[in-house]
Amino acid sequence: MQRIIFLILLVFFPLSFSLYGAESVKIYSEKKGKFSIPFGKSYNYTDILVTRVIDGDTIQLENGQRVRLIGIDTPEMHESDKLYRDAQRTQQDLATIQRLGRQAYAFTRNLVEGKRVSLEFDVERYDKYKRLLAYVFLKDGTFVNAEIIKEGYASLMTIPPNVKYADLFLKLYREARENRRGLWK
Repeated sequence: MQRIIFLILLVFFPLSFSLYGAESVKIYSEKKGKFSIPFGKSYNYTDILVTRVIDGDTIQLENGQRVRLIGIDTPEMHESDKLYRDAQRTQQDLATIQRLGRQAYAFTRNLVEGKRVSLEFDVERYDKYKRLLAYVFLKDGTFVNAEIIKEGYASLMTIPPNVKYADLFLKLYREARENRRGLWK
């Protein structure tokens, strides 16, 4: 019975860590010093391919992970509870919000899909849906989150503690609205 429990722990303990983004389990031994047992695949987030744009503020990486862009919010394209909440909040009809969502999606898709990017993390690394939360940069240095706001395809969504670029985003948002760019035309 002890062998069975040991085997179950040996298999499922590391697996449970891999589901939450851990890349190794640290094991310490006083005699031998510390070492780690790697499992899963480690990814280099300073050079990773965007394989798909999900919507205007969410992308998918070559490793299958979804990334929610920190600090921005784009209109919904698909029917969802958020679409209905946004319609009620903005007093816009569903079709208008979805049309704007498709515009934001197209802008983000043109900007990043099929390109290699670098991710920068803030205080919280995952949201409640287990998506990575990140600031995304193209290899040429373009700050993707900021560019989407600057060109008028996103509103602000500042959720503490991830507020590193909140002041920059607010400045770009105001300029986009004043100059009637993107969705603000």
